[in-house]
Amino acid sequence: MLKQSSFFVALILSLICSASKARTLQQVLNYGELRVGVVLDSPWVIQNQSGALLGYDIDLGNKIAEDMEVNVQFHIYEPDRLIQALEVGEIDLIAAKFSITPSRALHVNFSQPYTTNKITLATNLTSTAIADTLEDLNHADYTIAAVGDNDSAALIRQIFPNSTHHIYENQELVSAALIDGAIDGYIEEEPIPTFLSLENPTRIGVPIIEPLAQSSIGFAVAKGDADFIIFLNAWITTHESDFWLQTVHDYWFQSVRWKQLLH
Repeated sequence: MLKQSSFFVALILSLICSASKARTLQQVLNYGELRVGVVLDSPWVIQNQSGALLGYDIDLGNKIAEDMEVNVQFHIYEPDRLIQALEVGEIDLIAAKFSITPSRALHVNFSQPYTTNKITLATNLTSTAIADTLEDLNHADYTIAAVGDNDSAALIRQIFPNSTHHIYENQELVSAALIDGAIDGYIEEEPIPTFLSLENPTRIGVPIIEPLAQSSIGFAVAKGDADFIIFLNAWITTHESDFWLQTVHDYWFQSVRWKQLLH
């Protein structure tokens, strides 16, 4: 009887401990469920009118779970809550436009990059018709804009120190200003510049192929589980080789066909 009681105590303690920290790859396979932390940020993750989640990172999470032969659950967080959620065991994987940085790598294990987050320049085709290079736009006659005090705003000061600068409150205001010709250029994370060009092909262009800045995006799992990282790296390599990742990326970032799914 004593041995049986000790067994149940050990089992309960084990369940408590497993509930307070992230699960390993083997535990995810044993449970038959992958819990993925995401952030609402179109087109990475979008919630349509019926409440369903869709987007680039949702497609990736679904495919990972399919290849693991487990079910998947998505959990929405604010960006600054993701690492904590992983550490306390609320989720098993972060797939959320999560840039690989040294400070984050102190708390999580990153996979190899599966894509990049790029900052590019959209321009008004009419007002910049005679500008052939970035240096041509570095003049007080040209107004370059961004949203808020972020990386894009810092790039304006760095790349276009002599141009006129304008900081807007939101993407809608600056996009409308660019379309109307009130400003000449708009620095922003992709795919917003590309979408502006696709939806306004006679007014907006993306003249510079190379990004003004970029960061590598990877999956993140809890510290201490090398097997999970090995699996994710193999998954990325496989689906880069078969062009699945590129096909999905092009759908979400190089077209606007997916917008019909929002209604």
